[in-house]
Amino acid sequence: MTDSSKTRELFQRAMKVIPYGVNSNFRYWGEDDTLVITRGEGAYIWDADGRRYIDYRLAFGPIILGHAYPAVLEKVRQALQGGNLFAWTTPWEIEAAEHICRMCKVDKVRLTNTGTEATMHALRIARAHTGREKFIKFEGQYHGMADYFMFSTAGVARGAVGSRRSPIDVPMTSGIPKAISQYVINLPFNDPERLQATVRARWGEIAAIFVEPIMGNVASVMPAPGWLETIRSLCDEYGIVMVMDEVKTGFRIAMGGAQEYFGVQADLVTYAKALGNGFPIAAIAGKEEVMMTIEPGHMAHGGTYSGHAVGAAAAVATLEVLEAEPVLETINQRGQMLMSGIGEILAEAGVPGVVVGVPSMFGILLGTDQEPQDFRDYTAGDADLYERMAMGLIRRGVQPDADGREPWFLCYSLSEQDVAQTLTAFEEALKEAKG
Repeated sequence: MTDSSKTRELFQRAMKVIPYGVNSNFRYWGEDDTLVITRGEGAYIWDADGRRYIDYRLAFGPIILGHAYPAVLEKVRQALQGGNLFAWTTPWEIEAAEHICRMCKVDKVRLTNTGTEATMHALRIARAHTGREKFIKFEGQYHGMADYFMFSTAGVARGAVGSRRSPIDVPMTSGIPKAISQYVINLPFNDPERLQATVRARWGEIAAIFVEPIMGNVASVMPAPGWLETIRSLCDEYGIVMVMDEVKTGFRIAMGGAQEYFGVQADLVTYAKALGNGFPIAAIAGKEEVMMTIEPGHMAHGGTYSGHAVGAAAAVATLEVLEAEPVLETINQRGQMLMSGIGEILAEAGVPGVVVGVPSMFGILLGTDQEPQDFRDYTAGDADLYERMAMGLIRRGVQPDADGREPWFLCYSLSEQDVAQTLTAFEEALKEAKG
């Protein structure tokens, strides 16, 4: 029996002063399975009892290089020697924005702190730019913790969202005013006919179409061929702002993110997570005409901590490493080994399953051989089997998220030996989960 006494002791302390012992509900796995992590290095994390895990959660995606990555820590140290926050522009902010503009082929950038802040501000910019108030998002997609976006996310039951012809906007949480639902229109992902019909009928009230190019909270379901192009075309035709939410895909699936990977340029793009390798930094970026809607005295965007030196310096360091070293090539090689190996193990075990997404962020759907096209398809999988398998992996020192909706994320520090250990553990955990 593995000793968990220190983890339990710390978690009990946390429970006394923090609701449920966590500062984000997604981190709460119950009183027996919620971990307390004391350090991370490279591709590994250690809990309070000294157990090491190969980390495939990577803080839900930000750790693109590896935990405590030396080049990033050194740049942050340099920044802190001169102070952190001044309520004026600093050279770190300028350099970070220059990197983003060059890599992502955007015209202008505003920095902020979290993905939620970035999407919240992007929605306001789109409304100010168009003079319209409503927006379209897609079922199962998550755009942060702002009230407007917390409808029909991956956390709601499949049956609650209604029919494809008449989707229901289902709140993810208590505490959202009912009136807010009138501003959001949820539609199925990868359904161009439904999207076209909705836009043509209601375009005069639609400010923006928000889309995660890969479904980052639905096991990395991919866009069907032509899907993103359809959104781009409709936005052009009807004067709607296309907002590509790259909080998860940005700098992870290509140097220029999903815009480069899929060859579709949005009007506004949101970044966070991998931008700072774990430091708090996010960005709203896009085309000059739309971004310049942020006019002082007329359209509000601000934040006391926006562009703080720690986050900006971390972004500069992270993007420098991405441009100078074979980061994505290495991640993609390791990820392809994992995806292929997992597929082979499933086939040999006779367990129906598909591995979806891209090598740097992929998902595993068990209980079906049909690759999902949207949130409704995804719910046909065997979530219980996946959870049993994932918990078996964690007991063996390999840590994906226990919820199959969350992708496996890879970092630059992951080695081929780590991949081999992961595949061995996966085969054992799958056999155990089958019973």
